[in-house]
Amino acid sequence: MNHDHYADSYIRHILKSVHTIAMLGASPNDARPSFGVMGFLLGKGYRVIPVNPGHAGKTILGQMVYAHLADIPDPIDMVDVFRAANQLNAVVDEVLALRPLPSVLWGQFTVRDDAAAARAEAAGIKVVMDRCPVTEYPVLMLKAS
Repeated sequence: MNHDHYADSYIRHILKSVHTIAMLGASPNDARPSFGVMGFLLGKGYRVIPVNPGHAGKTILGQMVYAHLADIPDPIDMVDVFRAANQLNAVVDEVLALRPLPSVLWGQFTVRDDAAAARAEAAGIKVVMDRCPVTEYPVLMLKAS
């Protein structure tokens, strides 16, 4: 897939079909982008599960924090990645070890690794990179209403 551009229908389908999102790199610091994105997604009705080893066992925005994706006891529809782009390949390793596999891997702004994306896509996972649901949602979901 060409990750330089996404069709509106591709992003819209993802935003409509996912319900449970694991947020990798979630932060309890309200000045961090992940905190704001998590709050936005929770406000839109998504279940957001924060993942951050340094805060495991605590809560962020009322949601229990897990150390690793594998620690989450429930199936995940999407993994939203707030990590450096050079860590995306290792994230794909974690994602591919999950059962069932999530249907979407979403890399936030600046999170892009085409080789890692190709590995996820080869396993049937849809990939979005260098985008943010907070900027996509109002344009695509409100326009579709």
